[in-house]
Amino acid sequence: MEFSSIYSEGNRRRFLITAALLVVAIAIIDWQTKPFISIGFLYLFPILLVAGFLPRWEIIFVALICSVLQELFSELPSSEAIYRLFMAFAGFSGTGLFVSEIIRNRQMTLDHLSEVEKQIELRKEVEGQLQMLVESSPVAIVTIDSNGIILLANEASQNLLSTGGISIVGLNIVEFLPALQAALQTQRSHQFRTELRCRGTRKNGEVFLAAAWFSTYLTERGPRLAAIIVDLSEELRDREDLSLDHLLKNTKILMSGITHEIRNLSGAILVVHKNLSRLPSLQNNEDFRALGTLLEGLGQLSEMELRPAVDQPMDAIELSTVFDELRVLLEPSYREAGIEIAWRLRDDMPLVFADRYGLAQVFLNLSLNSLRAMAATQRKLLTISSSVESNFVVIRFEDTGIGVSSPDSLFKPFQQGADATGLGLYVSRAIVRSCGGDLNFEPRNEGCCFAVRLARVTERQVPAHE
Repeated sequence: MEFSSIYSEGNRRRFLITAALLVVAIAIIDWQTKPFISIGFLYLFPILLVAGFLPRWEIIFVALICSVLQELFSELPSSEAIYRLFMAFAGFSGTGLFVSEIIRNRQMTLDHLSEVEKQIELRKEVEGQLQMLVESSPVAIVTIDSNGIILLANEASQNLLSTGGISIVGLNIVEFLPALQAALQTQRSHQFRTELRCRGTRKNGEVFLAAAWFSTYLTERGPRLAAIIVDLSEELRDREDLSLDHLLKNTKILMSGITHEIRNLSGAILVVHKNLSRLPSLQNNEDFRALGTLLEGLGQLSEMELRPAVDQPMDAIELSTVFDELRVLLEPSYREAGIEIAWRLRDDMPLVFADRYGLAQVFLNLSLNSLRAMAATQRKLLTISSSVESNFVVIRFEDTGIGVSSPDSLFKPFQQGADATGLGLYVSRAIVRSCGGDLNFEPRNEGCCFAVRLARVTERQVPAHE
């Protein structure tokens, strides 16, 4: 047992009683043996017993009592009694206080050591959790030193950068992501965090597009960098494929608008041609017959019409996720313009048949039209609401703008006086109709309202998930 362990709180009562009994016993023995020898020095033992439990002033009081008892039963000359009493008191109290400080300091040291050990255990536990988080992360995480040497790499980074299973720890990051090494070298004395997109190279030489979120930090061994790396190649390919697909769809819509106008124009020309064909002087004219042939070809070209894509499989989408993305796109610009958006959407909106990307474009186009319409009005409020009507889910965009002067020509292509090409509402209606829905204008006393009707998915039409 350690020396300081005997001064535990559990021994306090026992030690104090023992010290009191020792004081009494020493006093009695000293009184009985005073003609022969003084044993007053033995009062040091009870003082040592109480030094670990009593406060300083009580230790001094016990030392004073022991000093008086020692002098009381002493046979030494009385002329030096005060001097002896003072010396005994100084010795007893000094010994008691010294032992008390040693015990207290050691206890403080032991408590501090225990706290440090707890902190070390907690730190190890946190480090273990962090290590597990890093190792189990689905994204690549690496740390590099000032020379670009990879110090830590989780399993995801191994799979991303070294498909052959070769460990990348100890290799230079320049082989894989030179931009990270350049960022660390240019900011050696500053701590910073940022994000970049750069070209990456795998161990087998395959090139990919990488997004890296990284931060630098300083250590005793110099600056280091920690980075989270994601491969964007597949996302880029999907986005480009999606963009091409919608470019083709939108081109088809535009061509439909153009051919609609061509059909109207060619129809009028054809009527004039038929009237002119009744003139005998033109019946045998070669140029007139060639003009008729050209008109027939122009009429066939104008027969292209955008029709609902009933032969293509439709996707069942959740409108709530589309509106979540719409909030992110709209709210900053609306807040900057001082316009309020009231979201009055049902929590239990059923699935609908639609093209997710195209529907988002329709919602965004209607919202931006409302933004422009409310630029000069006093009351600025856009209300986006949803309802279920028969077999349709209806989304309404109702604003407090300047309204519409000519509702009959709203959805005609190439509108004069439009902010852009005059195709926004025409293309939006075409996109919605291609999904089996419709886009309509609903008159209001103030502002305007557009209703997007989308075919809801019934329980029998819900696609099965494997």
